[in-house]
Amino acid sequence: MIPFLDLKKINKPYETAFQEKLKSVLENGWYILGKEVEIFEKAFAEYCHYKYCIGVGNGFDALVLIFKGYIELGKLQKGDEIIVPANTYIASILAILQADLIPVLVEPKLETYNINPNLIQEKITPKTKAILAVHLYGQLAEMEKINEIAEKNNLIVVEDCAQSHGAKINKFQDQNSKFQPNGNLKSKINNLKSACAYSFYPGKNLGCLGDGAAITTNDSELAKVLFSLRNYGSEKKYHNEYIGVNSRLDELQAGFLNLKLPNLDADNEKRRAVAKRYLAAIKNDKITLPFWDFSTNHVFHLFVIRTENRENLQEYLTQNNIQTVIHYPIPPHQQKAFEEWNKLSFPITEKIHREVLSLPISPVLTESEVDFIIETINRF
Repeated sequence: MIPFLDLKKINKPYETAFQEKLKSVLENGWYILGKEVEIFEKAFAEYCHYKYCIGVGNGFDALVLIFKGYIELGKLQKGDEIIVPANTYIASILAILQADLIPVLVEPKLETYNINPNLIQEKITPKTKAILAVHLYGQLAEMEKINEIAEKNNLIVVEDCAQSHGAKINKFQDQNSKFQPNGNLKSKINNLKSACAYSFYPGKNLGCLGDGAAITTNDSELAKVLFSLRNYGSEKKYHNEYIGVNSRLDELQAGFLNLKLPNLDADNEKRRAVAKRYLAAIKNDKITLPFWDFSTNHVFHLFVIRTENRENLQEYLTQNNIQTVIHYPIPPHQQKAFEEWNKLSFPITEKIHREVLSLPISPVLTESEVDFIIETINRF
């Protein structure tokens, strides 16, 4: 069986270094918010071209704390509306609700699966105060257009980067591409008005061995609040300025991330190489391949195809020892948890959730495995 994602194989090269890191942390004797977290926060901020990085417990908390941080600063108020893509993973929406804010769903583009900027303006009301842009499956949303809308309407921009570690804006890989670069060629996800939430869940492009996450921002006021909010609302021990939470990046997980971060760009290149092969060689009229302009705006956390025959295709691939996953089978507005939304209609979102299927893609997928997957799909 070709696994959808072989985490043991991905982490195998780090086994000795992980053991040494564990020994180092044990011997250091400082297990919460210590040297490893400090090193990682500095390194990840530099990697993302941001001034500040705040390590937190998980990606959900990262989003919640961003919203709560803006509330503490008076830039958001409970009950404000937040624009969010209708087809996102439910955690994006739950985070908005957890912060006592109101999600407003907007359809995505069918080609990219990311929020359609052309539909945002019509959903903006006097209560709208922010846009949550989700870089789904590893491909950047259209941030230039989103930022223009935000500036025009005086909105905050928050980015859910849980699947887009290392994605870069307008830096092109393929010199033969008909698409031409523009803008800042060096910048990764970087917007002065934004805060970005990352998850380091084990299956992410940059994954630790448990839960872990971070927030990046250039906003010094927000960063100061976030450093406190993650630690019971305290900047100085036993002095609590805010009603905070306990959500801190674990010292040991930060140590593991410090070992893996230097290889993130190379691992993303391997993912893109697999994606290029899929895009060039999968030839089946029953299957719609993902859109990609061959720039580095996509890190292929997932390689997501669409087909009207999803159940048959998934069963066929399973019988041929290829494991696949559906990201995601039920759209948020049709979940039982959101009964008040169940009668809403989002046709594009519903089509996406009805048809998508994720193929294996990772830095450790072999050429022969990719060949077999391509050949098998083409026979379907």
